[in-house]
Amino acid sequence: MAAIAEVEDLETVVIDPELEAAPIEGDELTSSDRDDASVDAQMLALAKRRFGLEAFRPGQALAIRNVLAGIDTLAIMPTGAGKSLCYQLPALELQGVTLVVSPLIALMKDQHDKLEQLGMEVLRLDSTLTPREEQAALARLAEKRPCIAYVTPERLGDPRFRDHLKTVRVALFVVDEAHCISQWGHDFRPAYLGLGEAVKALNSPPVLALTATAPPKVKDDILAQLQMPQASVIDIGLDRPNLRYHVIKA
Repeated sequence: MAAIAEVEDLETVVIDPELEAAPIEGDELTSSDRDDASVDAQMLALAKRRFGLEAFRPGQALAIRNVLAGIDTLAIMPTGAGKSLCYQLPALELQGVTLVVSPLIALMKDQHDKLEQLGMEVLRLDSTLTPREEQAALARLAEKRPCIAYVTPERLGDPRFRDHLKTVRVALFVVDEAHCISQWGHDFRPAYLGLGEAVKALNSPPVLALTATAPPKVKDDILAQLQMPQASVIDIGLDRPNLRYHVIKA
Protein backbone atom coordinates (compact mmCIF):
# COMPACT_ATOMS: atom_id res chain seq x y z
CA MET A 1 0.00 0.00 0.00
CA ALA A 2 1.28 3.46 -0.88
CA ALA A 3 2.25 5.85 1.84
CA ILE A 4 -0.54 8.07 3.05
CA ALA A 5 -0.04 11.75 2.30
CA GLU A 6 0.16 14.19 5.18
CA VAL A 7 -0.85 17.81 5.57
CA GLU A 8 -0.17 20.30 8.30
CA ASP A 9 -2.55 20.23 11.25
CA LEU A 10 -5.65 22.31 10.63
CA GLU A 11 -7.93 23.97 13.09
CA THR A 12 -10.85 21.62 13.65
CA VAL A 13 -14.25 22.70 14.91
CA VAL A 14 -15.32 20.05 17.43
CA ILE A 15 -19.01 20.21 18.27
CA ASP A 16 -20.46 18.53 21.36
CA PRO A 17 -23.56 16.70 20.09
CA GLU A 18 -25.08 16.88 23.58
CA LEU A 19 -25.14 20.67 23.61
CA GLU A 20 -27.86 22.67 21.92
CA ALA A 21 -27.44 26.29 20.92
CA ALA A 22 -29.09 28.52 23.48
CA PRO A 23 -30.87 31.69 22.37
CA ILE A 24 -28.59 34.72 22.43
CA GLU A 25 -29.87 38.13 23.40
CA GLY A 26 -29.82 40.61 20.54
CA ASP A 27 -27.37 42.95 22.30
CA GLU A 28 -24.80 40.15 22.48
CA LEU A 29 -24.91 39.23 18.80
CA THR A 30 -22.06 40.34 16.56
CA SER A 31 -22.84 41.15 12.92
CA SER A 32 -21.32 37.79 11.96
CA ASP A 33 -23.60 36.06 14.49
CA ARG A 34 -26.61 37.83 13.01
CA ASP A 35 -25.62 36.81 9.48
CA ASP A 36 -25.14 33.19 10.55
CA ALA A 37 -28.43 33.17 12.45
CA SER A 38 -30.24 34.60 9.43
CA VAL A 39 -28.80 31.97 7.08
CA ASP A 40 -29.59 29.19 9.57
CA ALA A 41 -33.19 30.41 9.94
CA GLN A 42 -33.70 30.61 6.18
CA MET A 43 -32.23 27.17 5.58
CA LEU A 44 -34.18 25.60 8.43
CA ALA A 45 -37.38 27.03 6.96
CA LEU A 46 -36.42 25.43 3.63
CA ALA A 47 -35.62 22.14 5.39
CA LYS A 48 -39.06 22.17 6.99
CA ARG A 49 -40.78 22.75 3.65
CA ARG A 50 -38.83 20.22 1.59
CA PHE A 51 -37.74 17.58 4.11
CA GLY A 52 -40.21 17.99 6.97
CA LEU A 53 -37.43 18.67 9.50
CA GLU A 54 -37.98 20.67 12.67
CA ALA A 55 -34.36 21.29 13.69
CA PHE A 56 -30.80 20.83 12.52
CA ARG A 57 -28.64 18.14 14.07
CA PRO A 58 -25.20 19.04 15.48
CA GLY A 59 -22.80 20.17 12.77
CA GLN A 60 -25.38 20.42 9.99
CA ALA A 61 -25.98 24.17 10.17
CA LEU A 62 -22.25 24.97 10.08
CA ALA A 63 -21.61 22.60 7.18
CA ILE A 64 -24.53 24.06 5.21
CA ARG A 65 -23.31 27.61 5.89
CA ASN A 66 -19.85 26.64 4.65
CA VAL A 67 -21.29 25.17 1.45
CA LEU A 68 -23.32 28.30 0.74
CA ALA A 69 -20.23 30.44 1.40
CA GLY A 70 -18.10 28.35 -0.96
CA ILE A 71 -15.79 27.05 1.78
CA ASP A 72 -14.09 23.67 1.29
CA THR A 73 -15.23 21.46 4.17
CA LEU A 74 -14.54 18.06 5.69
CA ALA A 75 -17.43 17.01 7.94
CA ILE A 76 -16.86 14.06 10.26
CA MET A 77 -20.27 13.01 11.56
CA PRO A 78 -21.46 9.64 12.90
CA THR A 79 -23.70 7.36 10.88
CA GLY A 80 -27.26 8.58 11.24
CA ALA A 81 -26.21 12.16 12.02
CA GLY A 82 -27.62 13.55 8.78
CA LYS A 83 -24.53 14.02 6.62
CA SER A 84 -26.49 13.91 3.36
CA LEU A 85 -28.59 16.95 4.30
CA CYS A 86 -25.38 19.01 4.31
CA TYR A 87 -25.42 18.96 0.51
CA GLN A 88 -29.01 18.04 -0.33
CA LEU A 89 -30.43 21.16 1.31
CA PRO A 90 -28.02 23.77 -0.13
CA ALA A 91 -28.36 22.08 -3.54
CA LEU A 92 -31.82 23.65 -3.66
CA GLU A 93 -30.19 27.09 -3.54
CA LEU A 94 -27.08 26.58 -5.65
CA GLN A 95 -27.01 27.71 -9.27
CA GLY A 96 -25.54 24.63 -10.86
CA VAL A 97 -25.04 20.90 -10.46
CA THR A 98 -24.25 19.34 -7.10
CA LEU A 99 -21.99 16.45 -8.13
CA VAL A 100 -21.88 13.65 -5.55
CA VAL A 101 -19.18 10.96 -5.74
CA SER A 102 -20.44 7.83 -4.02
CA PRO A 103 -18.69 4.46 -3.57
CA LEU A 104 -21.64 2.08 -3.88
CA ILE A 105 -24.31 1.81 -6.55
CA ALA A 106 -26.85 0.59 -3.98
CA LEU A 107 -26.23 3.70 -1.87
CA MET A 108 -26.54 5.96 -4.91
CA LYS A 109 -29.82 4.36 -5.95
CA ASP A 110 -31.26 4.58 -2.44
CA GLN A 111 -30.47 8.28 -2.11
CA HIS A 112 -31.58 9.00 -5.68
CA ASP A 113 -34.95 7.30 -5.17
CA LYS A 114 -35.60 9.06 -1.85
CA LEU A 115 -34.86 12.49 -3.33
CA GLU A 116 -36.98 11.73 -6.38
CA GLN A 117 -39.91 10.90 -4.09
CA LEU A 118 -39.43 14.33 -2.49
CA GLY A 119 -39.74 15.97 -5.88
CA MET A 120 -36.12 17.05 -6.13
CA GLU A 121 -34.15 17.29 -9.37
CA VAL A 122 -31.80 14.30 -9.18
CA LEU A 123 -30.05 11.85 -11.49
CA ARG A 124 -27.48 9.09 -11.25
CA LEU A 125 -24.93 7.68 -13.66
CA ASP A 126 -23.80 4.13 -12.97
CA SER A 127 -23.31 0.78 -14.67
CA THR A 128 -26.87 -0.42 -13.97
CA LEU A 129 -28.43 2.09 -16.38
CA THR A 130 -29.55 1.00 -19.82
CA PRO A 131 -28.04 2.92 -22.77
CA ARG A 132 -31.32 4.83 -23.11
CA GLU A 133 -31.37 5.72 -19.40
CA GLU A 134 -27.76 6.86 -19.54
CA GLN A 135 -28.42 9.08 -22.54
CA ALA A 136 -31.42 10.58 -20.74
CA ALA A 137 -29.26 11.34 -17.68
CA LEU A 138 -26.55 12.95 -19.82
CA ALA A 139 -29.17 14.99 -21.65
CA ARG A 140 -30.54 16.16 -18.30
CA LEU A 141 -27.06 17.30 -17.29
CA ALA A 142 -26.69 19.16 -20.58
CA GLU A 143 -29.77 21.22 -19.76
CA LYS A 144 -27.62 23.04 -17.18
CA ARG A 145 -30.47 23.27 -14.67
CA PRO A 146 -29.62 22.86 -10.97
CA CYS A 147 -29.78 19.25 -9.82
CA ILE A 148 -28.01 16.61 -7.74
CA ALA A 149 -26.03 14.11 -9.81
CA TYR A 150 -24.66 10.89 -8.28
CA VAL A 151 -21.61 9.28 -9.90
CA THR A 152 -18.94 6.74 -8.99
CA PRO A 153 -15.25 7.75 -8.90
CA GLU A 154 -14.63 5.45 -11.86
CA ARG A 155 -17.26 7.24 -13.95
CA LEU A 156 -15.71 10.56 -13.01
CA GLY A 157 -12.35 9.26 -14.20
CA ASP A 158 -13.72 8.49 -17.68
CA PRO A 159 -12.25 11.14 -20.05
CA ARG A 160 -15.43 11.22 -22.16
CA PHE A 161 -17.60 11.88 -19.12
CA ARG A 162 -15.11 14.47 -17.86
CA ASP A 163 -15.35 16.27 -21.21
CA HIS A 164 -19.14 16.21 -20.92
CA LEU A 165 -18.94 17.79 -17.47
CA LYS A 166 -16.81 20.64 -18.80
CA THR A 167 -19.95 22.01 -20.43
CA VAL A 168 -21.80 21.92 -17.10
CA ARG A 169 -21.48 24.32 -14.18
CA VAL A 170 -20.61 22.20 -11.14
CA ALA A 171 -21.58 24.34 -8.16
CA LEU A 172 -20.52 21.83 -5.47
CA PHE A 173 -18.30 18.74 -5.53
CA VAL A 174 -19.29 16.24 -2.83
CA VAL A 175 -17.37 13.14 -1.77
CA ASP A 176 -19.64 10.86 0.24
CA GLU A 177 -17.95 8.24 2.44
CA ALA A 178 -14.72 10.20 1.97
CA HIS A 179 -12.67 7.77 4.08
CA CYS A 180 -12.73 5.52 0.98
CA ILE A 181 -10.17 7.90 -0.57
CA SER A 182 -7.61 6.76 1.98
CA GLN A 183 -8.80 3.21 2.65
CA TRP A 184 -9.51 2.16 -0.95
CA GLY A 185 -7.75 4.68 -3.19
CA HIS A 186 -4.23 3.37 -2.54
CA ASP A 187 -5.27 -0.18 -3.35
CA PHE A 188 -8.17 -1.59 -5.38
CA ARG A 189 -10.02 1.63 -6.34
CA PRO A 190 -7.28 3.97 -7.60
CA ALA A 191 -9.89 6.22 -9.23
CA TYR A 192 -10.34 7.77 -5.79
CA LEU A 193 -6.84 9.24 -6.02
CA GLY A 194 -7.86 11.18 -9.11
CA LEU A 195 -10.61 13.18 -7.41
CA GLY A 196 -8.35 16.13 -6.62
CA GLU A 197 -7.43 16.49 -10.29
CA ALA A 198 -11.09 16.10 -11.23
CA VAL A 199 -11.96 19.06 -9.02
CA LYS A 200 -9.37 21.20 -10.79
CA ALA A 201 -10.61 20.07 -14.21
CA LEU A 202 -14.10 21.23 -13.21
CA ASN A 203 -12.85 24.78 -12.47
CA SER A 204 -12.32 24.08 -8.75
CA PRO A 205 -15.84 24.21 -7.31
CA PRO A 206 -16.17 24.14 -3.50
CA VAL A 207 -15.65 20.65 -2.06
CA LEU A 208 -17.62 18.97 0.71
CA ALA A 209 -16.16 15.68 1.98
CA LEU A 210 -18.35 13.61 4.30
CA THR A 211 -17.42 10.64 6.46
CA ALA A 212 -18.40 8.95 9.69
CA THR A 213 -14.86 7.97 10.55
CA ALA A 214 -11.54 9.71 9.98
CA PRO A 215 -8.60 9.08 12.32
CA PRO A 216 -5.88 11.76 12.03
CA LYS A 217 -3.92 10.03 9.24
CA VAL A 218 -7.06 9.34 7.23
CA LYS A 219 -8.23 12.92 7.72
CA ASP A 220 -4.88 14.24 6.50
CA ASP A 221 -4.96 11.93 3.49
CA ILE A 222 -8.48 13.03 2.53
CA LEU A 223 -7.46 16.69 2.67
CA ALA A 224 -4.24 16.05 0.75
CA GLN A 225 -5.80 13.94 -2.00
CA LEU A 226 -8.62 16.43 -2.52
CA GLN A 227 -6.05 19.25 -2.53
CA MET A 228 -7.83 21.38 0.07
CA PRO A 229 -5.25 22.15 2.77
CA GLN A 230 -7.22 25.16 4.05
CA ALA A 231 -10.51 23.32 4.44
CA SER A 232 -12.81 23.84 7.39
CA VAL A 233 -12.94 20.60 9.41
CA ILE A 234 -16.11 19.90 11.38
CA ASP A 235 -15.93 17.02 13.85
CA ILE A 236 -18.95 16.42 16.04
CA GLY A 237 -17.30 13.46 17.75
CA LEU A 238 -18.19 9.79 17.86
CA ASP A 239 -18.84 9.55 21.59
CA ARG A 240 -22.42 8.53 22.35
CA PRO A 241 -22.84 9.12 26.11
CA ASN A 242 -26.50 8.13 25.86
CA LEU A 243 -25.48 4.57 24.94
CA ARG A 244 -24.64 2.03 27.61
CA TYR A 245 -22.99 -1.34 27.01
CA HIS A 246 -23.49 -4.30 29.33
CA VAL A 247 -21.70 -7.64 29.16
CA ILE A 248 -23.87 -10.53 30.27
CA LYS A 249 -22.16 -13.79 31.09
CA ALA A 250 -24.01 -16.63 29.35
